[in-house]
Amino acid sequence: MIEICEVGPRDGLQNEPKLVSTETKVELIKKLIDSGIRIIEAVSFVNKKVVPQMADAEEVMRLVPKRDDVRYAGLVLSRSGLERALHTDVDFLHVVTTTSDSFNLRNAKRTVDQAVEELTKVIEEGATSKGVAGVLGTAFGCPFEGEVPLSKVLNVAESFLKAGCTEITLADTTGMANPLQVQNVVSAFQQEFGKELTLGLHFHNTRGLGLANILAGYQAGVTRFDSSIGGLGGCPFAPKAVGNVCTEDMINMFRGMNVETGADLKSLVEAAKWLEHSMERQLDGMLMKVGIA
Repeated sequence: MIEICEVGPRDGLQNEPKLVSTETKVELIKKLIDSGIRIIEAVSFVNKKVVPQMADAEEVMRLVPKRDDVRYAGLVLSRSGLERALHTDVDFLHVVTTTSDSFNLRNAKRTVDQAVEELTKVIEEGATSKGVAGVLGTAFGCPFEGEVPLSKVLNVAESFLKAGCTEITLADTTGMANPLQVQNVVSAFQQEFGKELTLGLHFHNTRGLGLANILAGYQAGVTRFDSSIGGLGGCPFAPKAVGNVCTEDMINMFRGMNVETGADLKSLVEAAKWLEHSMERQLDGMLMKVGIA
């Protein structure tokens, strides 16, 4: 069984130039739930001036359906983000740092070690009342410095787990990963932390390898994947970070492999078409263009 963390309402929308209304965001989340999606990264508690698309996080969380079988996550980058998140009904905090000093210094004006020092305190406090997952960006490479040592990624993960994270997601921030690398990194994490660790993978399709990397991760034993409806997405802090792996395209791949995802493909394709109309531009998803075979 594949677990899908749908990041469209957050990672999908955050880089869009057209401001999306709170009502549209909530309607998107409702459509995702109706399609069988049960883990949704719904909002981001970041500086409203830096990412204005996410300024209404509290209002979105106030209006989304409250269901015991749906898990809502909110992205947190700092102590101030934590304070906002704790006043909402998010179930999980997705605490994020990149693992590249060059990337972190350009975008957060701090080294990885400095970020980890601050964020471990955020995790410790957040874990007293919420679930916490650590999200490690540039885990497969950095657009500024190239290769990021795997030892550094493992060390950050260890610090986050010790602080209270129960899950780790490895993010390919600008789509630099390849399938062999994915298998090697997953294997190293399994050896270091055991196969019982809930390990998720987050890929961007920048170089066209998104689904290939998902398949490599699955073959290495991972069953939790981030994806975005319609392939929507990008990162305002990362150069040339195009859309995420497309949710309905990924589900279609697993459907062809007879691997269960718990999602209704027809409903998701219809939701993707609705979102495309709402965004007033063509989205990157492929299945929504050709239909379900």
